[in-house]
Amino acid sequence: MNTPYFLEHIWLIPLFPLLTAAVMLFYGRKLANNIVSYLCAGSVFVSFIFSVGAFFQLVAMPQGERFFTKLLFEWVPAVPYHMFDGRLAQFVAGWEFQIDPLSAVMILVVTGVGFLIHVYSTGYMALEGGYYRFFGYLNLFMFAMLILVLANNFLMMFVGWEGVGTCSYLLIGFYFHRKSASDAGKKAFIVNRVGDAGFLLGIFLCSAVLGTVRFSDIGPALHAGNFQKGDPWLTAIALLLFVGAAGKSAQIPLYVWLPDAMEGPTPVSALIHAATMVTAGVYMVTRTNAIYQLAPKAMYVVALVGAITALFAATIGVVQNDIKKVLAYSTVSQLGYMFLACGVGAFTAGIFHLMTHAFFKGLLFLAAGSVIHALSGEQDMRKMGALSKRIPVTYWTMLIATLAIAGIFPFAGFVSKDLILGKAYEQDVLLWAIGYFTAGMTAFYMFRLVFMTFHGTSRVDHEVEHHIHESPKAMLVPLVILAGLSIVGGLVSWPEILGGNSHFVHFLEPVVGMAHQSRIEPLKGPSSRIGEINLMLMSEGLVVLGILFAWYLYIKRTELPAKIAKGLNGFYELVYHKYYVDELYDALFVNRAKDLGLALGWFDTNVINGVGVDGAGWLTRFVSRASMWWDTWIVDGSVKLGARIVWVLSLPVRLIQDGLVQSYMLFIVIGLIGFLGYYFYLAHHAVH
Repeated sequence: MNTPYFLEHIWLIPLFPLLTAAVMLFYGRKLANNIVSYLCAGSVFVSFIFSVGAFFQLVAMPQGERFFTKLLFEWVPAVPYHMFDGRLAQFVAGWEFQIDPLSAVMILVVTGVGFLIHVYSTGYMALEGGYYRFFGYLNLFMFAMLILVLANNFLMMFVGWEGVGTCSYLLIGFYFHRKSASDAGKKAFIVNRVGDAGFLLGIFLCSAVLGTVRFSDIGPALHAGNFQKGDPWLTAIALLLFVGAAGKSAQIPLYVWLPDAMEGPTPVSALIHAATMVTAGVYMVTRTNAIYQLAPKAMYVVALVGAITALFAATIGVVQNDIKKVLAYSTVSQLGYMFLACGVGAFTAGIFHLMTHAFFKGLLFLAAGSVIHALSGEQDMRKMGALSKRIPVTYWTMLIATLAIAGIFPFAGFVSKDLILGKAYEQDVLLWAIGYFTAGMTAFYMFRLVFMTFHGTSRVDHEVEHHIHESPKAMLVPLVILAGLSIVGGLVSWPEILGGNSHFVHFLEPVVGMAHQSRIEPLKGPSSRIGEINLMLMSEGLVVLGILFAWYLYIKRTELPAKIAKGLNGFYELVYHKYYVDELYDALFVNRAKDLGLALGWFDTNVINGVGVDGAGWLTRFVSRASMWWDTWIVDGSVKLGARIVWVLSLPVRLIQDGLVQSYMLFIVIGLIGFLGYYFYLAHHAVH
C-alpha cells in the first residue's frame, strides 16, 4: 500500500521555512523588501498547504490507525546501557518525524497562524531596519517550532525546544540598540535555561527508567515495566519534565521573562509569546500524558501551579497600563488554564484551549500592534481613548477577540474555557473556584483594556491626534481572518450538552488514551444535565459581572479607579509593582550571582593571579636574580680568580714565549748547556 503523498513528505513542512531562513540570514541584505516578503511568507504558506494535506490524509484513516512516522536517518546509533532495574537497553534516537492527531493540530496552528502573522509583519515592519534579518529569525523560529511538534523522540524535540528559545532571544532583542530590549532577551534566555535543565534531567531519567526516549515507545515501556500508579520514578520524571514546561510556558516561578519579552516587535509577541512557543510546555505534557496518568501527585502539582499562575497573573493584569503588558500577563494566566486542564486529566481540553487561544490571543496582540501603529508607537492606555471610530476595523476585531477570551457565549473561548472548568469541578472544587474567579477577572481586565483604548474621552497627545490612521490592508486582513476563527473556532468541539458532538475531544482520544477519564473520583461533579448547565450559567454570570464592573469604572465613573487605588494604598502599589517578584529575584538570585561573580573575581585577582600567577612570577624573578648573583659573583668570580692564578703561573712561560726565533735558539742552547753540565756533574760524582 502506497503512503499518501503529504504524510510521506511531512519532513518538508519544517524544511521550507528553514531554506528561506538560510537565504535571509546569508543573502538577505542584498534582497529588496518585497522579495523578502514573498519568499518568507510564501514558504510558510507552502508549509501550511502541506500541513492541511497531511491533516486530511490522516483524518481519512480509521481512528485507531491515525499514526505515521518518517525516519530520515539514525541520528544517535544504538548504544547499549543498563537501566535502573538492571535490564540492558539500547539508546537509539533517529531524526524521525511523527504525525498523529495531536501533532496534526499543532502544525495547523503553527503554520496557519504563523502565515497570517507573516502577512501582518510585511505591513507592520515595512519601515523598520533589518527587515530581512527579522524575517530570517521568524522563519528560523518556524522551523524549530515545527521540529518540536513533529519529533518522535525527546532528543529531536529538544533540538526544536532549544531552537525556539534561541530564536525567541534573537527576536526579543531585535531592537538591540535599546538596552531594555537586550536585557529582556538575556533575561528570557537565562530563565529558560533553568527550566531546560529540569527538562534534560527528565529526559535522562526517562531513558534510565523506561529504556527509551521515543514517544511511540513510552506506552509499551510502561506496560512492559508493570509500573503502578504513583510510582516514585514516574513521579520524578513527570515533575522534572514539568520544570521544563514551566520555563517555556511561563508558569510560577519561571514566568518573569514573558512580560519583559514584550520589548520585541508586536508580531513576535503574537506569534512566539502568545500562539506558539509558549504553548510548547502544554504540548510536551500532553505528549507524555501516559507518564502523567501514572503519576497523580505530579498531575496535582501541574494543576495547582497552573491554577495559581492563572489567578496570580490575572491580578497583575488588572492594574497594568501598557497595552502589551496587559496582554502578556493575560497570556501567562491563560497558559495557567491550560496546565490546570492537563493537571485534572483533561488533556484534550488543554489542547483545545491552546488552539482557541492561538486565535484570539494572536488577534489581540496584532490588534494591539495596529493601535500602536495608529498612535505612532504609543503603548500607554492612559494616553488613548475614543479610538473606536478612528480605527473601526481594529476596534471590532479586537472586541471580538476580547469577547472570546472573556468566555462569552458562543465565542471560541467560551467552549474551551467551560470544558476546562467543568473537568476541574469534577476533580477538585478548590481548583475550580480558582479558575472560576480568574475567569471573572479576565473579563474585567480585558474590557478595561477595550474601554480605556477605544471608548470614553480621548487622552491622545495633541501631536499624535492628527496622525491617527487605520492600518494598511496587509495588517487588517489577518485581523479579520483571526476574528472569524475566534467566533467559529469553538464549533469544532461544541459541547454535547448544547447539542454538539465534541469532535475535537474525540479526535484526540487515540493520543491521550484514557486521559479524558477522571484522575480521582469526582468530589461534587455535576450529576445531571441541569448541573452542567448551571456551571455554565454561573461562569457566564461572573463574566458578565466583570464586564459591567469594568464599564462602571472606566466609562460611567472614570474618577473611581484613582480613588480605589488611593484607598487600597499599599496593596495597590504591591500589585502594580507585580508583587515585587523581580526585585525579590534580584535580591535572592541576580545580585547574589553578581556577588558570587565579584567574589570569584577577587579570588582570581588576589589568589589565583596574586599568589599563583604573580607569586610564580616573583619566585621566578627571585630565582633568576639569585642565579645572576651566583653567576656574577661566584661563578664569574671563581673563573676570574682561576684566570689570575693561571696568569701568574704562566708568567714565566709567557716571558719566554715572545714569538722570536732568536730567543727560542738561545733558550735551546742554554737548555743544552744546562743538560750537559748536569750530565758531567753526575758522571764526576759516579767516579769518586
